[in-house]
Order: sequence, then structure tokens, then C-alpha cells
Amino acid sequence: MKLVPLGDRVVLKQFEAEEKTKGGIILTAKTQEKPQEAEVIAVGPGGVIDGKEVVMQVKAGDRVIYSKYAGNEVKLGDEEYIIVKQSDILAVVED
Repeated sequence: MKLVPLGDRVVLKQFEAEEKTKGGIILTAKTQEKPQEAEVIAVGPGGVIDGKEVVMQVKAGDRVIYSKYAGNEVKLGDEEYIIVKQSDILAVVED
């Protein structure tokens, strides 16, 4: 199975939360902050949405930063994904 987003939606795979701080303190599951960085898995076609032309600016494989409370979490098999609108993506991380 695979997710195919519609319109201006983007499917993200969230990176794992840090288990240690930079100072070496181990964090419990409750204190780990939800990461806002993810990999783009699939991108919708864009098109005309609410009367405006939407051109998709991200592609599968991009590493992005998205809004903290954006999107809907979806579980497909053993994998968990987040589906967000492209406008919820704040930046593309480049190496």
C-alpha cells in the first residue's frame, strides 16, 4: 500500500525524537519534544485550489521543517505518516 495525496497535500515521515540532550541527559518518552523535521514521502498534484493556482514546491525525498501542530497523523501498516498542506511546510533543509 502507498499513500497518494490529493490537491496541495504532502505526505511526511517524521524523524525520530532525540533521546538525549546535547549535554547528555536522557529524556523519557513524555519529555521528548515532537520533532518538526520530516522527509517528504509523496506530493499531491497541486492545481487550482480555492480559486488559486498552487504549484508544488517540494518533491519526494526533500527534508523539510513544518508547523508544530500541522497536519493529520495516519498509520498505514507499521509506519506512521503526517499529511499536511504545502502551506504548513515552513522550509526545505539543504545540506
